[in-house]
Amino acid sequence: MSTFSQIETVLLDDAYSAIVILDQTKLPGACEILHLHTQPEIHDAIYRLCVRGAPAIGITAGMAYYLAAKEHVTANPEITPDMLTAALKADKAYMASSRPTAVNLFWALDRMERVYLANREKDNAEILALLRTECEEIRAEDIRVCRAIGEYGLSLVKPGDGILTHCNAGRLAAAKYGTATAPIYLGHERGYNFHVFADEPRPLLQGACLTAYELHEAGVDVTLICDNMSSAVMKQGLVQAIFVGCDRVAANGDTANKIGTSVVACVARQYGVPLYICAPTATIDMNCPTGADIPIEERKPEEVTELWYETRMAPDGVKVYNPAFDVTDASLIAGIVTEYGIAYPPYKEAFEAIFARKAAGEAIIGEESAQ
Repeated sequence: MSTFSQIETVLLDDAYSAIVILDQTKLPGACEILHLHTQPEIHDAIYRLCVRGAPAIGITAGMAYYLAAKEHVTANPEITPDMLTAALKADKAYMASSRPTAVNLFWALDRMERVYLANREKDNAEILALLRTECEEIRAEDIRVCRAIGEYGLSLVKPGDGILTHCNAGRLAAAKYGTATAPIYLGHERGYNFHVFADEPRPLLQGACLTAYELHEAGVDVTLICDNMSSAVMKQGLVQAIFVGCDRVAANGDTANKIGTSVVACVARQYGVPLYICAPTATIDMNCPTGADIPIEERKPEEVTELWYETRMAPDGVKVYNPAFDVTDASLIAGIVTEYGIAYPPYKEAFEAIFARKAAGEAIIGEESAQ
């Protein structure tokens, strides 16, 4: 048994050909480590939410692609480029089927595939080395990106503010800082004395099991509330800003995040509290015109009717609608915080400017000093 402070969310153990993750389904009761060796094990861990959060899913997917290539080459040292290409194409499609909404999953798989296809005629050992470097860079990049998001997010609040966050977009959902919690962690390091309300969304209660857990472990002043209590704390003036993560941002700024985010956004508009989306550019899908084009994952009804209960809490045979995400309209979003700055409406134009800076190789906050 390890403590949370000793654990990384996602790591590659190349010596044992494994992805090492913290099993988030066991929190907060136990910190258990899983070693995922096979593609079905990795797929299952993503689907069952053992590893979750758009950045962490992307990191895991990148490592899965590398391990798939390694497995094929190890099993057949004489494998040809055509054979390996076909095998990896099938592996990629299989891994992409694990979660339909989080765009980072597809982004990471596409990124790894581009590296492979650009080098498929090289020696297999060289291909594996390049793929390993790329999947490790995806993880290292996530740390830099989330810290930059934290810096920009911190500029939107002041010491002593009350901050509400929904579900979990924290360290557990990424490699280190998280997205929505990055401003909170940086502010905590700098003595901002935020008071954080962790909103616990049904039916999976990630705000309780994950966000409240990780912030409390870090020494942040955090109060857990149920997801139907956000109006009460906003009406009392206890919340000055809302930071949430996301699983996909459409080109017009509509954003898919954990179910209930759109409710928080509507309440925030009522009470004049700004809601900010914390989104790495990898989560912005410019090929997705609006939120209506984002596929929304529907999960098993048992998560609603019996997951948390000793006995079933709904009548047998009752119909259940269990979408994992909803879409918050761009009109309800005060700003979208990326590693290249804060995007304001009109979002499509703002995103185009941000991607132009990224394409030009502009460094993000803190990257210059790290080089």
